[in-house]
Amino acid sequence: MPRPAKVSAVADIKERLEGAQAVFVAEYAGLSVNEQQVLRRGLRAAKSEFKVYKMTLARIAATETGHEDFVDMLVGPAGLAFAGEDAAATAKVLRDFARDHQKLIIKGGLLGGEVLPPERVAALADIEPREVLLSKIAGVFQAPMARMAGALAAMPRNLATMISQLIEKMPAAPEAPAPAAAAPVEAAPAAEATEAADAATTDETPAAPAEEE
Repeated sequence: MPRPAKVSAVADIKERLEGAQAVFVAEYAGLSVNEQQVLRRGLRAAKSEFKVYKMTLARIAATETGHEDFVDMLVGPAGLAFAGEDAAATAKVLRDFARDHQKLIIKGGLLGGEVLPPERVAALADIEPREVLLSKIAGVFQAPMARMAGALAAMPRNLATMISQLIEKMPAAPEAPAPAAAAPVEAAPAAEATEAADAATTDETPAAPAEEE
């Protein structure tokens, strides 16, 4: 039966794995106590923690939380950096510290359930801090709204000019064709009726009587 201390440690790692935005693995062998304290302070400033566990217990916790792909990274004397709110800021602290202290080796990480190799952790460290990104996003939304407000304010005084320019740019309407002359449909029958009446009058007129000798 596992000892209570091991069970407690596994439960602690599982809770941190499930609650952290990201987790990074780093070998720290050879760092002095003072150097480790400097690293921890830097991570705390990024709202992160650096914890050292037995990797056998970390592998059990990773397996039980469904991160089997992460297990292969949990070997050797290594520590886990748990990112609280800003994974990029945590990766940047580790990357910058490793540049100045070559004994710290970043082995990789876990972000959103995806295992990150060392090169992707380095790429993550190049992303600007969360506050800067939020500020830029806010600026992107504010600029169009400011332009829209200015356009709306200018509409009353520019509306007549805009309508005038629009009318000038519109193509001229084509002239309507002249209406075709109506065919004299009724004229012919009327003329025929008149001619027939004249002929009938001529036939009915009695001939003048012959003179007697």
